Amino acid sequence: MAEAPSKRDVLLVGGGHNGLVCAAYLAKAGLKVTVLERRQVVGGAAVTEEFHPGFRNSVASYTVSLLQPKVIADLDLHGHGLEIVQRKRSNFLPLPDGRYLLTGGGETLEQVAKFSRRDAERLPEYERRLDAIADVLRALAMQPPPNVTDGGWWKALPELMRAGRLGKQLHKLDETLRQELLDLFTISAGEYLDRWFESTPIKAVLGFDGIVGNYASPYTPGSAYVLLHHVFGEVNGVKGAWGHAIGGMGAITQAMAKAAVAAGVEIRTDAGVREVLVEQVDGKPGRAVGVLTESGETLHARAVVANVNPKLLYERLMSPASVPAPTRERMANWRCGSGTLRMNVALSRLPDFTALPGEGDHLTAGIIMAPDLDYMDRAYLDARAHGWSREPIVEMLIPSTLDSTLAPAGQHVASLFCQQVQPELSDGRSWDDHRDEVADLMIATVDKYAPGFKELVLGRQVLTPMDLERVFGLIGGDIFHGALSLNQLFSARPMVGQADYRGAIPGLYLCGAGTHPGGGVTGAPGHNAAKVVIADIG
Repeated sequence: MAEAPSKRDVLLVGGGHNGLVCAAYLAKAGLKVTVLERRQVVGGAAVTEEFHPGFRNSVASYTVSLLQPKVIADLDLHGHGLEIVQRKRSNFLPLPDGRYLLTGGGETLEQVAKFSRRDAERLPEYERRLDAIADVLRALAMQPPPNVTDGGWWKALPELMRAGRLGKQLHKLDETLRQELLDLFTISAGEYLDRWFESTPIKAVLGFDGIVGNYASPYTPGSAYVLLHHVFGEVNGVKGAWGHAIGGMGAITQAMAKAAVAAGVEIRTDAGVREVLVEQVDGKPGRAVGVLTESGETLHARAVVANVNPKLLYERLMSPASVPAPTRERMANWRCGSGTLRMNVALSRLPDFTALPGEGDHLTAGIIMAPDLDYMDRAYLDARAHGWSREPIVEMLIPSTLDSTLAPAGQHVASLFCQQVQPELSDGRSWDDHRDEVADLMIATVDKYAPGFKELVLGRQVLTPMDLERVFGLIGGDIFHGALSLNQLFSARPMVGQADYRGAIPGLYLCGAGTHPGGGVTGAPGHNAAKVVIADIG
């Protein structure tokens, strides 16, 4: 039997990290909230699971940096069991000729100088500029962007005030940095890095952030912003650092779930949503009033908050008649697809890299196997033509070097973040028919840099873009819920008129990575959406 609308304030669709954050804030404000999660466990793509007997790992998302300190503090995530440790080194780039670049640990300039003293001299100014810009954008990430509205001056006035505050924030940047910011939003990562540096290894390490999770070449216009997006973060107060959650990424979302439950949130798993229910007024869509679950249960609430890709929401969870025509058109053109294949492997021991043999802090780093930007460009072009790059880009992390809870003593787990692959294979092919073939290629790619790696693999878990969509609802395997391109950012995310987390119809809100400020395990969309819902109904 359906509950009366007055019994519940908010139904939240999707128990990923942003949904849990949003629910916790809403409950702390006194609202009655129910989270509905399709899977047996909350966390979305930020979960830890056993993928081979005795071996556990972060299944999809795999490293920590972008999680907002305000969210950590407000929800007391450390008090709910979260522990984050910093990598001992940032990135390790082994090269085919036996050389390597190892960043972090206070030795980055010395390492870069091995390839170019000029680049080592320029790197501090490069970092200073990006840090200054990132500081401004970090603040903007935790508030709704100005929303273009046609509701008259009384609706436009708050947006004009928000735009004014934005202008004041940007005014903190000098003229050079304002131009730099414009460039970062529009040009390619390759063009931007070519301005600064002459040696290929430092451009490869920095440029990888421009294509990670992004089905694009480092020379694709707009990829410079993706690079910038990945420097927003911090770990334990250290800006730009990357870390690991003890227990894997699921430790983050389990701490969030505990915080939400402590605040009074009801969490239901195995509770997928079939449809968002919309009341009809004079034959036209009125407001969102509840959901129909996959089990056939009808639930009502004063508001429905969707923590899913906006394309999934509007095209699969709502009837076309309930979605205004401009939103339907926007979602038809909403660009998704990360070009990512994700693997977890169980290892009998640590790998041994030709460029830097033996164990050491370099194995705690993000290990990038893509020697230069031209290699990354060819990988993208090959994927577009063939379906996957036959010389792919692989980033490997070995979190068990920092976290002994993930594998049996003396053994290890590795996360392989592999690019480039087509989000949806062309010519009618299915990823189900090519999963193992491409996974073998990724293992062989690592083996080129760490001979014998193939023999270390005891078991593996392979998630193609199709698998990422099936399991986690990531359309086209898109970890960002929509490309971070200029036409899908800020006031245009997910579309003009919906940048303030209010959906296409009254009573409907969005809180996922398809809203501002975008993807990554940040908690920012959930935090920002909660403030809007509380303002409307709290």
